[in-house]
Amino acid sequence: MKQRLLSLDFFRGLTVAGMILVNNPGDWDHVYAPLEHSKWNGCTPTDLVFPFFLFMVGVSVAFALSNRILDTAGHGKLIMHIIKRAIIIFVIGMLFRLIPHFDFYNMRIPGVLPRIAVVYLVISLLYLKTSAKTRIWLCISFLTGYYLLMTFVPVPGIGPANLEPETNLGAWLDRTILTEHHLWAHSKTWDPEGILSTLPAFSTGLLGIMVGDWIRRKDKQDAEKVAWMFVFGFISVLLGLIWDSFFPINKALWTSSFVLYTAGLACMGLATSYWLIDVQGYKKITPPFVAFGRNAITAYVLSGVIPQVFGGIPSSWFMPFLSPYNASLAAAITLVLLLLIPVWIMYKRNIIVKV
Repeated sequence: MKQRLLSLDFFRGLTVAGMILVNNPGDWDHVYAPLEHSKWNGCTPTDLVFPFFLFMVGVSVAFALSNRILDTAGHGKLIMHIIKRAIIIFVIGMLFRLIPHFDFYNMRIPGVLPRIAVVYLVISLLYLKTSAKTRIWLCISFLTGYYLLMTFVPVPGIGPANLEPETNLGAWLDRTILTEHHLWAHSKTWDPEGILSTLPAFSTGLLGIMVGDWIRRKDKQDAEKVAWMFVFGFISVLLGLIWDSFFPINKALWTSSFVLYTAGLACMGLATSYWLIDVQGYKKITPPFVAFGRNAITAYVLSGVIPQVFGGIPSSWFMPFLSPYNASLAAAITLVLLLLIPVWIMYKRNIIVKV
């Protein structure tokens, strides 16, 4: 039977709840700074949400596929399942963008779910068909290759390589291939989940796979596993901060320094959850977050569809009692609690929507 980590479900659920919280404030003009994305370079707690989720996609791949690697005769069927699942997640992301107006002409193609789909597809196939050593080299190659492309390759029609929002190589590639009609609505000139920046996102997933394989090892004690996860996480954060000095930590560009910095923090966060929940058995506060974690895609889709179709939770509901910033936060928390109801029912009935 496949081993299941309660701490992984918990940490993934905590991340999804955080994603819903920061994506749905009651008033975008009154949002606390930690609940906003960095304007460009830098990293806020909100910037950690998506890379944490992709990191855990990698951990989940290691647990889901590890027992099937040696069954080479079944790889064909498994690969078709992986491709099918990636396509479904990608299509859900497209439908997610169309609701409620179904404007195909201006439909944004990149996004959170499409990136999850592509990263899941690539790292799953790599996990099946390559060795651990090869995956390490690929992870390094994606990060260094992206750095070289972004900082040394001239941008056609613009000039020298640069890291500015509208004139960097990734933005040029997005405009060239996707055109302005299929890019982020807030810019129409670049996309934070664009084509080129998906390359280092593969490394985020591969780092998660490495950690997942480490947790699965039977020849190591739990204390040793956790200790080395903290060491790995600290080194990754340190390398990210060093790289930040000449390739800034930037979520919108998904820079290589951002990958190392966020993966390191995710590793230490998972190590803490693993030690407290799976090893020490502290499970009293886990159920609500596990409910989100076991139906993460469902919760995320509902968090986008419900506000678009029925309207979000307005700050005005709380304004008579709270300040504008606290009212906006209260509206976001209310939506999280409302979405907990369906995923809690699914959790209690052991319903897991698998795509």
